[in-house]
Amino acid sequence: MAKVQSVARIVLGLIYFIFGGMGLAMALGLYHAAFPPLPPKAEAFMTGMMGSGYFFILLKMTETTCGFLLLTGIAVPLALVIIASVTLNIYCFNLFLMPGLQNLLLPSVMVFCQITAMSAYWHKYRQLLAGR
Repeated sequence: MAKVQSVARIVLGLIYFIFGGMGLAMALGLYHAAFPPLPPKAEAFMTGMMGSGYFFILLKMTETTCGFLLLTGIAVPLALVIIASVTLNIYCFNLFLMPGLQNLLLPSVMVFCQITAMSAYWHKYRQLLAGR
């Protein structure tokens, strides 16, 4: 099981480091890519994130940093907690705003990897979830 958890951590780290880094490079104007048009609600969501002036850059910095931490094995439990809400939001974005089951493939892999990687640290998270 430990091997599966490590593979899940590395896969999730690669996804966030690569895509987070590409998004950060795009937000900073260092990289340009053409994307197919988005459905209206997805477009509105992305326009709002980009229009804030800071959120998209902060999100991509968080993704890239957490991806790096997951890949290097530094502060993994913390990185997994920080990136969990991003993983959930990516899944929900694709579930509710992007029609088609094909759009759920990568987010489903991410959710699986997130849960599997976090399962290696349940003993650490138990304290976070415990009552007084």
